[in-house]
Amino acid sequence: MTFHRFIPVFVAVAALCVGSLAAAAEPIKIGIPQPMTGPNKQYGDQIQAGALTAIDTVNAAGGINGRLLEPILIDDGCEPKQSVPAANQVVNSGAKFAVAHACSGTTIPAVPIYEDEQIVAITPGATNPAVTDTIKPHFFFRTIGRDDQQGPFAANYIAQTLKPQSVAVIHDKQTYGAGVATQVRDALEKLGVKISLFESINVGDSDYSAIITKLKTLSPDLVYFGGYHPELGLLLRQAREQGLEVQFMGPEGTANQDLVAIAGEAIDGLLVTLPADFTKRPENAAIVKAFRDANRDPDGAFQMPAYAAVELIVAGIKAVGDDPVKVADYLHANTFDTSIGKVEFDEKGDLKDFEFAVYKWDKAGGKTQL
Repeated sequence: MTFHRFIPVFVAVAALCVGSLAAAAEPIKIGIPQPMTGPNKQYGDQIQAGALTAIDTVNAAGGINGRLLEPILIDDGCEPKQSVPAANQVVNSGAKFAVAHACSGTTIPAVPIYEDEQIVAITPGATNPAVTDTIKPHFFFRTIGRDDQQGPFAANYIAQTLKPQSVAVIHDKQTYGAGVATQVRDALEKLGVKISLFESINVGDSDYSAIITKLKTLSPDLVYFGGYHPELGLLLRQAREQGLEVQFMGPEGTANQDLVAIAGEAIDGLLVTLPADFTKRPENAAIVKAFRDANRDPDGAFQMPAYAAVELIVAGIKAVGDDPVKVADYLHANTFDTSIGKVEFDEKGDLKDFEFAVYKWDKAGGKTQL
């Protein structure tokens, strides 16, 4: 009888121990909703490379108190219509943390979901001010500068270094492209630079002869384009084919290696504002090696900001546990040393400072920081 009485007690204790171990080993899920398909897939590839390399590094060191990080890869296509479904997939996965969307138009509709569900989400790519200006979030952060930081930076370079007599500004009508183009135009006007044209084109068109004809008539010294690489690639190639020799410049959303295939040798001389080359920081040598060891490319606009996003999530969890409310509070209240340098957030989750740089592309598709 005694033996039989102890069997259920032993089983119960064993079950409790197994349950405790299982709970202790439960992974910490991190949603990674990014464009995995579509013309802007390369931006998602860069963010995945950064986030996954950071996650692999943490897991190789034993995780956080024995709990491994589990990436949840989700395709948002860089499409606003896929934004809410992608954000809901993060929610339904059980993740309380996310390395969020690359594209501003996809990010803006998703932010209220992360706020309502109290998910700490950090975007390494969405730069439009409306991402955080619209609802002034508490759980949403960025590890990249805003367009109202990038736009004036580009305008100052144009006015002080290139010193054009007139500038034409073109954009693709989309949230990101129109936003950054407007920032550049407004900043140039404040600096006394003449804007000879501010006009939009249609995404997906195959013939931009009409706008090129206008540019040839106006003869601006520089054309600034706000948008993504497919349209800029066609503009560059068709401008060259139609005899328009003018300096082009664009923001980080145009800096895609596919741009080389579209523009061909017409890419030669293109200027682009990008995050500074964080791979050159001596402190990042081990991180760059981790990328290389995993056969991932660390050289791009968004890899290091994505790596930093995971660093920040991990720092918060290590400091206060995995309660997203406490992690968000911690991120707002502290300063961090990360792969992109010192990170300090304002009340809206935006970086107080971010380092942009100007790069020049050559006809072989390489780019050099100026």
